[in-house]
Amino acid sequence: MTLANKPTLEESSAKETKISNKKQREKKNHWAEWKKSLRKNWELYLLLVPVILYFVVFHYYPLYGLQIAFKDFIATKGIADSPWVGFKHFERFFDSYYFWRLIKNTVGIGVFTLLVAFPVPIIIALLLNEVKSLRYKKFVQTVIYAPHFLSTVVVVGMLLLFLKPDGMINQVIMLFGGNPIDFITEPAWFKSIYVLSDVWQTMGWSSIIYIAALAAVDPAQHEAAMIDGASKFKRIIHINIPAIMPTIVILFILNMGSVMAVGFEKVFLMQNDLNISTSDVISTFVYRSGILEAQYSFSAAVGLFNSIINFVLLIMVNKIAKKVSDTSLW
Repeated sequence: MTLANKPTLEESSAKETKISNKKQREKKNHWAEWKKSLRKNWELYLLLVPVILYFVVFHYYPLYGLQIAFKDFIATKGIADSPWVGFKHFERFFDSYYFWRLIKNTVGIGVFTLLVAFPVPIIIALLLNEVKSLRYKKFVQTVIYAPHFLSTVVVVGMLLLFLKPDGMINQVIMLFGGNPIDFITEPAWFKSIYVLSDVWQTMGWSSIIYIAALAAVDPAQHEAAMIDGASKFKRIIHINIPAIMPTIVILFILNMGSVMAVGFEKVFLMQNDLNISTSDVISTFVYRSGILEAQYSFSAAVGLFNSIINFVLLIMVNKIAKKVSDTSLW
């Protein structure tokens, strides 16, 4: 740009004013459009009010209580008047004897569950999609969906019954000449029992989303592939899996966000004094310290630490997925 063509100060100022006015007009137009839409579709906006109230009352308002993680909570003074102590409870947790055991058990169960339980519903959906007999397909779906409706208490009761020293599993082991194993009290078996029973209970229900995604695949693609001589396996690899890949990525991101959120109820029901070295996770530790020992501030700090780790994992995996596959939650 030559000196003659360089804009003067007045021209630059006029240009900035023009841009500013344009932004203000766009903002006004946007606000006017929103008010017009509100008047036109007020019934739909009204339907959203209970949902918003639900989240505000039950999901956002309770966050007010998180501040006790940074205080020495005294019940007679309440949350607001209890004294601030900074990161005292976090430091106590990091320095505690239980810290690495809890992290090891929680991450171990979470990652083991993700590696085993995540791919199984995808495989089931791909296999069911190839079943041509509608009656057989419905029968299989009913059988694998049913465990999802069992309560955790019932599932753990079944596990205790089947896995006890004289239970059905040990009867089979002894039938083949083996020695009975006390699965429930043996620490080394806890993670495997937890994860495999979880797979059994959830694989059918989790496959529904993938079956729905496979139903959207254009049959013309399969017909064209069959004309070209593609086998059933090649059509699964090159047509079905790419078609459901966005669904797989989204569900993987959501699952990664809950790696450290190992469910309390099932672990607590399966836990005993003999297997606690491998079954003690953050959620059960929070229950013990918060409810049984009344250390409310300390348990709140531990729970908050767990939630932050999950949140960070969710953000990281979402960012990586966006770069790798252009599919992400936001």
